[in-house]
Amino acid sequence: MKVVILAGGFGTRISEESKFRPKPLIEIGGMPILWHVMKIFYHQGFSDFIICGGYKSESIKKFFLDYALTQSDVSIDFKKGDTQYFNNKTEDWKVTIVDTGLNTMTGGRLGRIKEYLDNQTFMMTYGDGLSNIDLAKLINFHKKNKAIATLTRVKPPGRFGELIVDGDKIKSFEEKPESSNSINGGFFVLEPDVFSLIRDDDEIWEQYPLETLANEGKLFGFPHDGFWHPMDTLKDREYLNKVFHEDPPWKIW
Repeated sequence: MKVVILAGGFGTRISEESKFRPKPLIEIGGMPILWHVMKIFYHQGFSDFIICGGYKSESIKKFFLDYALTQSDVSIDFKKGDTQYFNNKTEDWKVTIVDTGLNTMTGGRLGRIKEYLDNQTFMMTYGDGLSNIDLAKLINFHKKNKAIATLTRVKPPGRFGELIVDGDKIKSFEEKPESSNSINGGFFVLEPDVFSLIRDDDEIWEQYPLETLANEGKLFGFPHDGFWHPMDTLKDREYLNKVFHEDPPWKIW
């Protein structure tokens, strides 16, 4: 099953970093968050990736072109013009990077890679969200429900501390508890039927396509109660780096 990763947005909420490189290449623990996302899939048996690029997509292409070089020992024969790679430490990935347009919206980006999917069931996620999701359970859930589309529903992490006050004095500070409501955490399983709901490049996947599927009873939500965290802001990046150097739950490989 192929895995589609949306990686073309501007990353405006983390512009401190994204003005220099696309958001999926911002590093967590010394490697791009995109690499971490791919490792989650690869560890569970998926190695054929289609990356929907857009903003600074040339940087994503360059990363993968250089990846074999940086992860291998190299013998360069300048006289013969020959380069050999050995002790290769890279994964056996197949990576297709498609420039889906600078201003294309999420649904439009998906629509642009339809031809690469061979009319087969596929997975899709965002290039900036990490989780310890069990993909086999996700796929079985999708099949059991005979769904057209399945998303992973997660609890949003608390983002702000709660102040307990007495007059002008702060009595205590508590991390905001997680919301009891679920949100879309990505990690979709999709049937080719979804492409009929993508009308043009301006289609926002999270609006008309998903809303229509929900209204028709064709959208299912796989409950994931484990770790999930997006990298929307610089604070998120700092948090994920901190977790990475302690005990990263998403690092299941």
